[in-house]
Amino acid sequence: MSVLGGKNILLGVTGGIAAYKTTFLVRLLIKAGASVKVIMTPAAREFVTPLTLSTLSKNPVLSHFTDPDDENDTWNNHVELGLWADLMIIAPATANTLSKMVSGTIDNLLLGVYCSAKCPVYFAPAMDLDMFKHPSTQANFEKLASYGNTMIPAEDGELASGLSGQGRMAEPENILKFIEEDLAAKMPLRGKKCLVTAGPTHEAIDPVRFIGNHSSGKMGMAIALDLADRGAEVFLIMGPSALNQPHDLIERIDVVSAMDMKNAVDEYITSVDIAVFSAAVADYRPATVSDHKIKKATDTLSIELVKNPDILAGVGAMQKPPYLVGFALETNNEMEHAFAKAEKKNTDLLVLNSMRDEEAGFNKDTNKITLIRRDKSSREFPAKSKVEVAKDIVDEILKDIM
Repeated sequence: MSVLGGKNILLGVTGGIAAYKTTFLVRLLIKAGASVKVIMTPAAREFVTPLTLSTLSKNPVLSHFTDPDDENDTWNNHVELGLWADLMIIAPATANTLSKMVSGTIDNLLLGVYCSAKCPVYFAPAMDLDMFKHPSTQANFEKLASYGNTMIPAEDGELASGLSGQGRMAEPENILKFIEEDLAAKMPLRGKKCLVTAGPTHEAIDPVRFIGNHSSGKMGMAIALDLADRGAEVFLIMGPSALNQPHDLIERIDVVSAMDMKNAVDEYITSVDIAVFSAAVADYRPATVSDHKIKKATDTLSIELVKNPDILAGVGAMQKPPYLVGFALETNNEMEHAFAKAEKKNTDLLVLNSMRDEEAGFNKDTNKITLIRRDKSSREFPAKSKVEVAKDIVDEILKDIM
């Protein structure tokens, strides 16, 4: 599976003869599992047609801030495009465009997006031999590297001028390989296996009814995605949830009840390096489950409940548990209860969130957490989106295991 799977990639195409190669590059990126949007400079349209690249990428090709032929056209928001992308590739990158990237000259949509992008940027130079060797070009390469951009080395070969030498844009297969290897080398969890539990559990009363809770699984899903984005192979054990955000490095195991979740955890736990238990597991389940729908025959109904196994505590009691992260959702005496839970469950990291905080809890896109470490230290974070909270949690994990 490719590290590019599930990534949003902006491909910037500039006006060089090597632009024709981008048709093959787009196909390779799509085959690797990426979503691709193409931005062309006006000059690039003379070398390869937008229709070809839009057909291959399955997205409209953009060249201008607005459509010059439609006075009522809405503008193409360069900021939104930059935020959408997980990475940006500029190929071919001509000497002219490279110079503008260095100086911050924004005279077309591609350069506007480049200067707005917060994601990693790769560029594949393509120019004639003497242009490639010119001191100004070499200085631009160094300057762009100092900005945090990554150059995909140009190759030796026959050039459009008829000369032969360095300056030829890397072949699409080599561009793909370079980016995959570069991203993999920068992934701190590459080679690690992680288990994440997420969502609620449903404990059946009869074929129609169940005992459950309001957990959506959003927090656990965000953690699983962040772990995968950092290179980990993730086993996501998910209770009933409508969420579906696939990732090539995530294997999803759907479960229903607490016992289902325990059985799935037991199957995978000995093979993982990190385990994050964010699921809202029911503490109790009905002692018996009716085979038929219980009829409304009386004014009251009593259901005997029995305790479910404590999955987190069971893992914490293992002779050699993985790095263990637990969650505590409290409604009163939060810190006191959280410290007690961390000690009882033998967690390396406990994530506390309070139901009393308006920006935390079930079915919300935000969360406000306090992290409690094994050494009894704690760190409180402000309210953030659950995607950002997931990054904070994984950052703390990395501090301990790296």
